Amino acid sequence: MNRTGHRNTETPSTKEMIMSDFADQVVVVTGASKGIGAAIARAFGRAGAKVVVNYASSKAGAERVVADIEAAGGIAIAVQASLTGEQDVIRLFAETKRRFGTLHVLVNNAGVYGFGSLAEVTAAEFHRQYNINVLGLLLACREAAPLFGPNGGSIINISSVASTFPMPNNAVYAGTKGAVDVITRVLAVELGPRKIRVNAVNPGLVITEGSEVFGTADPESPVRKMIEAQTPLGRIGQPDDVAGTVLHLASKQADWVSGELWAISGGLR
Repeated sequence: MNRTGHRNTETPSTKEMIMSDFADQVVVVTGASKGIGAAIARAFGRAGAKVVVNYASSKAGAERVVADIEAAGGIAIAVQASLTGEQDVIRLFAETKRRFGTLHVLVNNAGVYGFGSLAEVTAAEFHRQYNINVLGLLLACREAAPLFGPNGGSIINISSVASTFPMPNNAVYAGTKGAVDVITRVLAVELGPRKIRVNAVNPGLVITEGSEVFGTADPESPVRKMIEAQTPLGRIGQPDDVAGTVLHLASKQADWVSGELWAISGGLR
């Protein structure tokens, strides 16, 4: 309200302030050709950021995300790089520097999963998941850190409620996300003096291409019904649910938030 008792219509909304935070900022989103990563990339594009859409194998998917961002008036490029390869990760950030010169936000979204009983655990599957979900994330953080300017920036790791919500047949994947949670807090301490904030977003079940493979995209799926019954808000998530939280964490509105694990799960614990 202003002094005359009338609402001040010139005061920007929280949404407007968040949108202005990303004008001309450079954002790298790993694993952004589909699902949660694609939603995050599009959201940053709509907010005015220059977005590096990373992909491992789905060139067509990454190019669709770039086209969507450009159609909305934004700037984006697609860069192929597998987080399983150290040289690929180095090349991803070298290309980011070559095209845009700097970096403001890194979203470590790329990841894989696989489920099976203890008896089905193999060294190959263990290394497949840990090499991407944990080592790939660390390498991305390592290469990104020197690109942040004197004002710092934000790293957001996409983890999972699997790290704190034990379920059978999930030891390897849950273990990778537990590692991501700990790494998030360690790097928040290590990079804090450089004004680089590090946080994690821990989604519950979200409808993506992967959930369709497991049948949980079907509203009548027994697994989906079980999870919804245990979720206080009574529904599973959509990619945009996660994207909105990521934008908030990366914005100036969360400028004093670091080392946190934000569960985005409809209240599921």
